[in-house]
Amino acid sequence: MEAKSLWRFLVLSTVVAIISLVSWLHLPSSSNKEVLNCNVYSGWCTSKNRFYSSAGPKEIKNPAFSTHDHRSEVPQHPLDPLTIQEFNRVRTILSSHPLFKSSSSYSLSSVVLEEPDKKLVLEWKKGDPPLPRKASVVAAVKGVSHVLTVDLEISQVTSLETGSASGYPTMTMEEMVGVLEVPLKSTEFNRSIIKRGVNLADLACLPISSGWYGTPVEENRRLIKVQCYSKEGTVNFYMKPIEGVTALVDMDRKEVLAISDDGQNIPVANGSNTDYRYSIQKLNGELRLLNPISLEQPKGPSFTVDGHLVKWANWEFHLRPDPRAGTIISQVKVRDPDTLKLRNVMYKGFTSELFVPYMDPTEGWYFKTYMDAGEYGFGLQAMPLDPLNDCPRNAYYMDGVFASSDGTPYLQPNMICIFESYAGDIAWRHAECPITNLKVTEVRPKVTLVVRMAAAVANYDYIVDWEFQTDGLIRSKVGLSGILMVKGTSYENMEQVPENEYLYGTLLSENIIGVIHDHFITYHLDMDVDGSDNSFVKVKLKKEETSSEESPRKSYLKAVKKVAKTEKEAEIRLKLYEPSEFHVVNPMKKTRVGNPVGYKLVPGGTAASLLDPEDPPQKRAAFTNNQIWVTPYNKTEQWAGGLFVYQSKGDDTLQVWSDRDRPIENRDIVLWYTIGFHHIPCQEDYPIMPTVSSSFDLKPVNFFERNPILGVPPNFEEDLPVCQAHKSA
Repeated sequence: MEAKSLWRFLVLSTVVAIISLVSWLHLPSSSNKEVLNCNVYSGWCTSKNRFYSSAGPKEIKNPAFSTHDHRSEVPQHPLDPLTIQEFNRVRTILSSHPLFKSSSSYSLSSVVLEEPDKKLVLEWKKGDPPLPRKASVVAAVKGVSHVLTVDLEISQVTSLETGSASGYPTMTMEEMVGVLEVPLKSTEFNRSIIKRGVNLADLACLPISSGWYGTPVEENRRLIKVQCYSKEGTVNFYMKPIEGVTALVDMDRKEVLAISDDGQNIPVANGSNTDYRYSIQKLNGELRLLNPISLEQPKGPSFTVDGHLVKWANWEFHLRPDPRAGTIISQVKVRDPDTLKLRNVMYKGFTSELFVPYMDPTEGWYFKTYMDAGEYGFGLQAMPLDPLNDCPRNAYYMDGVFASSDGTPYLQPNMICIFESYAGDIAWRHAECPITNLKVTEVRPKVTLVVRMAAAVANYDYIVDWEFQTDGLIRSKVGLSGILMVKGTSYENMEQVPENEYLYGTLLSENIIGVIHDHFITYHLDMDVDGSDNSFVKVKLKKEETSSEESPRKSYLKAVKKVAKTEKEAEIRLKLYEPSEFHVVNPMKKTRVGNPVGYKLVPGGTAASLLDPEDPPQKRAAFTNNQIWVTPYNKTEQWAGGLFVYQSKGDDTLQVWSDRDRPIENRDIVLWYTIGFHHIPCQEDYPIMPTVSSSFDLKPVNFFERNPILGVPPNFEEDLPVCQAHKSA
């Protein structure tokens, strides 16, 4: 058996070496100035779960994908992302810097635009000279994290700092892929796999962030854990975990530190009927429940996209892809129907961090407490959107251009889509009842603009929408789909489970447990309501009791307003029986009748973290201790879990910043909100989950003098001809 295992190991090692060589040959060299297209080089720039993908570049010929030549792009707006030319200039500048000349062992974790000062951006108008362009670079050199500013105007590094907080930068795609071959060099690891009856050629492995637990082995080491699955007989390998086998790997030294195997009596599930692909499902007969439906626009879309500037109806905003946040919305303005002037609503909004803790404290699961944006890069995991299914026919697609670990730019095609949505909803209506003898029926349809991105973070798919409504409302929605991360078990039926044994989840199928977990998505919302200086007002609904002399009523609700003066007064935990509204107002701007103009945060269905505040994962994710926070604007405070999240100790989080209790009244402030989900898996989630969503709204409150869409016309029959799709559609 040992001889056969050794032979399999040697064969697999040879295959891995060949794959690595071929992949390396297709990676960009330091002299290559071409942009990599992730739709072409899909075997390289891909999500963290694609270890088993084909070795060489595979071209996908799909006319719906972007064919725009990004090599000729020049920035048109101060917040436009770095162009290909700028990425290549950054590489050239860094190559001559002493930090990089002295070491061949370095990795660029992030190369993005360093935004100009907010004041300069707000003052800039189209036609003005461009603001100086700079790049912010996060680099790991000999195990030390550095943050550099590269001035592209003078071709110099103008700032170099060493990371002061704990933790490491976001993993690069190359690191995620490269670490997966390390356990396969371990005879002990291969022996554990083979004992389960799994062919090494059928392995699909995942790099799992290890968190931080204060153990000696974690000191001064960048660690990751690797667990594997069998993809024999199904593309849905997540349903065939090799339970209990975990390799602890030193990411920098590329060596296995420890291997645990505590699931030797747990079989690998057979994975039958788990392949979710249409090509497989249609073999069993299609489930045709609906006739085809499509939104047709005979006159074309009502929005325009000029570079990264989006204009639609009464809205205007800047949009850019980001490797960490995914989508960044900036300089959001809405047109006032009375003055016809654009008014500021929000300077910047984006997904700041995610926290996904699994509720299983056992050896193979306790560390699964993901912080997807800071550890893996939310935008790095964004997949090309599928036309007609992810986005409707008349969608506009925007590509992302990011930097690989050596700074070479590559393309994330169709990363974001923009489209108009009409689902038969009503913007406003009123019909007079017969008793008034007034024959009045007035209805207006609701059409919205949606900006969408979908990130496939290993098993889970996150659909992130920003939706703009003509009445001034902004809705941010997160949809969860994809595949559960499941645990192997020896049980095939609940009748086999002893009464006193807890499974940490739900038995979904034979030998498969869906483990209970949470999802938290925290947003950074730099509100600039009619200007930068705003205040946060908590409007509490309070029960007031009346005496018999005052009214036949015994009680009523009273709105009590309180302006938060410091950060601590703006830390909010939502409570069902203590209802409140949460307003961001400009106290210096009033409506005609004297109300301060504002926007209010309207929370959707959410969940709170129930973990112990001293639990290491919760300390790192302390930004989920409250649902709402307000902080003074600080350019360096963007990431709720800290700049360096990987193996961080929780010393640079939103909680730490807010503990300073700084003044926030009539200041430039940032609103933070967390969407939360508790997920107890059920059989309907197996083998792939129907989408579940939650959202929050930013809604005008005394911002306009009246209903801003009062003058919008209704639909008429002649406006909506019955359309037939063109042959080219």
